[in-house]
Formats: sequence, structure tokens, C-alpha cells
Amino acid sequence: MTTTVIFEQKLIFMGFGIGDLFWIFLLLTSLQPLWQKRQVEYRRLRALQQFQQERKSRVILLIHRQESISFLGIPLSRYITIEDSEQILRAIRLTPPDVPIDLILHTPGGLVLATEQIARALIRHQAKVTVFVPHYAMSGGTMLALASDEIIMDANAVLGPVDPQLGNYPAASILKVVEDKPIGEIDDQTLIMADLSRKAIQQVQRFVRTLLKDSIPKQKVLPENIESIIEALTTGRVTHDYPITIEEATEMGLPVTVGLPHSIYDLMDLYPQPQGGRPSVQYIPMPYNDRRPILPMPKGRPLEEPNQMT
Repeated sequence: MTTTVIFEQKLIFMGFGIGDLFWIFLLLTSLQPLWQKRQVEYRRLRALQQFQQERKSRVILLIHRQESISFLGIPLSRYITIEDSEQILRAIRLTPPDVPIDLILHTPGGLVLATEQIARALIRHQAKVTVFVPHYAMSGGTMLALASDEIIMDANAVLGPVDPQLGNYPAASILKVVEDKPIGEIDDQTLIMADLSRKAIQQVQRFVRTLLKDSIPKQKVLPENIESIIEALTTGRVTHDYPITIEEATEMGLPVTVGLPHSIYDLMDLYPQPQGGRPSVQYIPMPYNDRRPILPMPKGRPLEEPNQMT
């Protein structure tokens, strides 16, 4: 009791009361998230600078995670938007023509307009463009990968089809309705959607053909494989979220290199999924020495640089 009284007297002597300490604690607590955010941003900047120095390139990250709206915790999927294309086009404009570009992709896809703008800017860049896929680059992400001079993927990463979607429906499925039903039984809205679907597929096929033909000298896409690749990616033979593995991409004729630099994984760790509760995946990050069996490398070109092997 005596100790408490002496402590309170010292606080009063220093000009602080119990109420003042409460407000100071509240202020420090409110500033802690901001300080942590600044720390993460600083680590991201340092990691980007280090990777750029190692590669002697311009590094651009396009990472889309699942976000939350305000405090309600409502999930909101992020995708390639016009704002993304504006920022990436600006980064490409600021890059000298003789400086390579490294694009790290982690995205479910997005708007066709934004994707095509980014892809055209990439194929116009004179120096080498490399796309890194640590986990997945679906739909529009695959289209950006096709615009590069080299695609480097993790052994378990995937690409995806680029067939156009009209609203909630695949364009190919809308055309299937018109093919299977007599025209007299089809309403005008469906016929209009079918016309738009046909145009959308033709536009995407024409653009993918442009990307593949442009990349032939560097990516060594064989001319006889171009039409089969377009057929596989754009016609809706599979669902839009179908994962194209390294083995299937290689069989298809896409020149995929297997193996990522370790610094790519370090960068991805700095862009975590915001947690709304307990983590859904947990593990102890410790080495397991040589007890793990050596698995065969998936099909695809091995990464030539020793410092980039996983």
C-alpha cells in the first residue's frame, strides 16, 4: 500500500496522473499498427532493391490477395484493374529501353482492357521481360506471362485459360446454347449475348496470336504450336479456373522454365493474406536436413543460373 502511494506521488510530482497514463497508453496502442505497417513497407522496399541489384533489372510486383472491407470482414477479391495498368505502364515508361523488366505475378486475372494494355507495353519494351509465377497467374495473369520473353515458375505453380467471360457466364458456354437449341426457342437477350461472345472470343484469339508471334524469337514457341495453344487457352474447352500445370504447359508448347530465386519467396512472405482470426495454415519453419526423398523435377526447361535454383 505504501509503495502504491509513493508511486502515485512520484507521478504527480512528474506532472503525470493515472488518467494521463491511460491516455498515453491509448496513444501508443493506436500508433503501434502504423509503426508495424511502416516496418513492413521498409522491409518490402529493401527486398525489392536487393532483388533489382542482383538481377540488374526493374522489378514490378502485381500481387492480388483477398482483402477485407472495413471492420465487417466481408471478403473482396482483388483483380487486375485500370489502376493497376496505369501504375505498371508508368513503371515501364520510367524504365530505360536497355534495362530488363522482371514482373512477379500472383493474380486471378482481371479486366481484359487493363490486361491488354499491360501486355502490349511489355512486348514493346526492348530489353528482356521475365515473368515470375510463384503460385498462380490465372486468366489475365496468363496473358501477361505470354507477353514475356521468359516464364519462370515454381514447380507447383499454375497458369489458366484466357477464354473471355461475359458477366457470370463463359462466352463459349453462351455460344453452346445457340448451337444446341433451335433459334426459335432462344430469347433475344441470349442471342445478343451469343453475338457478343463470338466477338469476344475472336478478339482474345487475335490478341493471344499477336503475343505468341511476337515472342517466337526469344521464347522459341514453334510456329506449328501457336494455333493449338490458342485453341487450348481461348475456346472454353475447360472451366475458366482450370489449373494449367507446368507439365501441361510444356506439353502444350509453352516455353516454361522451372525454378524460382529464393528471394521471390522472401518477397511473397512480405505480402501476406490479412488475417481475420486464427490462421488456417500453421507449421514450424525448420529444416528437415536430408530425410526428405528427392523428387523428380517436373517437365520444363531447367533454370540455367545456379543462383536461381530452389
